[in-house]
Amino acid sequence: MSFISAIALFLPVLLIISLRLGNYRSFPFLLIYYVMVFIYSLMREGYLNANPNVVYGWGISINLLDIPLMLLFLSYFSTSEIFFRRLIIFILTFLVFELSVVLLVGFNVKAITIVLGPGILVVFALCLFFFIRQSKIVITNRKAMGKTLIAASLVFAYGCYGILYVLFYVIKTQFVADAFLIYFFVVTFSSVFLCTGIFFESKRIQKLFELKKARIELHDIYKDTKPAAPFITPMLDFDKEPWN
Repeated sequence: MSFISAIALFLPVLLIISLRLGNYRSFPFLLIYYVMVFIYSLMREGYLNANPNVVYGWGISINLLDIPLMLLFLSYFSTSEIFFRRLIIFILTFLVFELSVVLLVGFNVKAITIVLGPGILVVFALCLFFFIRQSKIVITNRKAMGKTLIAASLVFAYGCYGILYVLFYVIKTQFVADAFLIYFFVVTFSSVFLCTGIFFESKRIQKLFELKKARIELHDIYKDTKPAAPFITPMLDFDKEPWN
């Protein structure tokens, strides 16, 4: 399962790069997140030879960057410009909180124990909010299926991460092997589910690019034509939905 989960972690990386989403809006943050987790998975399971101190430091770093990177990616789902600005302010505040914790308790497991609890809760709540919103859009308008699947995969992942957080850091379960087995299953399922959402979303993004290209071409053709009254057709303005 550890090997299968490592492969599953690489799938979003491969898909984002192959679909040329690596520089599209907030997808770079998702790409960085999965690259870091994939490399850590290979080091932890011994597929990459690395000094134990490097593995330990990498693991702490991933846990500290987990919430900020995921929140930055979730800005892709922003419902308005105000919501986007508030989310960025919250991310900056959370980074200050993380830095304060590290300065107080050190760069160690205790730091991520303090940080991950509220962080996972916030990400889960946001993902659930976006999932419910996107589900309504799919039902009423029959669009944005990709965003819905992405949000659903993250709801499942961070819901399970919350349970694993309690097991590992609060209860400190003795059944570590069983807990890791659950983790491997969650990573595998959520990664595959996420890839499905990314694939559907890439189709929508491609259509938006095609509409933008058509709009530019029409503008070049009719730029010297003066219409009787200014207008914007719904079709040509279809791509102007940055918060949907």
